[in-house]
Amino acid sequence: MNINLDNYYSTRKNVFERIQDASTATKILMSFMMACFTGIMAQIIIPLPWTPVPITAQTFAVLCSGLFLGKKYGCLSQILYIILGIAFIPWFGGMTGGLEIFLGSTCGFFIGFVIASYFIGAITEKYAKARSFTRMAIVIAVANFALIYIPGLAGLALWFSLTQGATLGVVNLLMMGLVPFIIGDIVKILGAASVSKVFLPKD
Repeated sequence: MNINLDNYYSTRKNVFERIQDASTATKILMSFMMACFTGIMAQIIIPLPWTPVPITAQTFAVLCSGLFLGKKYGCLSQILYIILGIAFIPWFGGMTGGLEIFLGSTCGFFIGFVIASYFIGAITEKYAKARSFTRMAIVIAVANFALIYIPGLAGLALWFSLTQGATLGVVNLLMMGLVPFIIGDIVKILGAASVSKVFLPKD
């Protein structure tokens, strides 16, 4: 049993180091693959009748991008996801794409994806002990509920004002852009923290 665990820990560390030490071209390719994963997860969608912001699984990919690729290339993966989605790949939620979709009600959330991935990647790279389940769950929760939702809610409020000619109250804004997503986000946070515990070395 100890031998198996030693092999597991050794393999986990070797794989993580190989990703960190990969060539620039390889890291860019991995960033593109993570962008593809984000696009795939964005198709797992539950529309809500009272808000233009749907429930999707793509946040899980965003959180994992920083874990596996670090701040620079995790961030790049989300930038590629956005740029390619605007340019020609319809992989935003509901198989949509284009500049109009990007500048819509979820624009702030897209921006938050980039910031959150960078933040998680920075912590993952710098603090090996933060890769434990509990600590990483806290880090990811901060990234999710602060770094994604603050620009996300700000963007939603601006979009509503520009398109509807009215100002959203705080309660209505939270009901449209935060409250319905809390339970699902907690599941995704715990899932990403579990990924960190299982796949990332702690030294």
